[in-house]
Amino acid sequence: MWYFRVNQEDLRRPIYQQLQKLATLTEVEIFNEPYHNWCIFQVERDNYVTFTGTLDSEGISYEATTDRPLREALLASMR
Repeated sequence: MWYFRVNQEDLRRPIYQQLQKLATLTEVEIFNEPYHNWCIFQVERDNYVTFTGTLDSEGISYEATTDRPLREALLASMR
């Protein structure tokens, strides 16, 4: 299982919907101003190449990990 962290501001609606179809689970971590929201996509190993290909072709930056990023870690990375 892979977890992709993507800044929600970087996603247009059609791309977001396409990524949701490839993911097993999509979560949005919502933060108050001045921080931005993050989308966390849980992706099966079989869809990894297709998922990263979609992100790369759209020029969307992301971070992939095998552990789900915790809310505290997301907030700490923005400070």
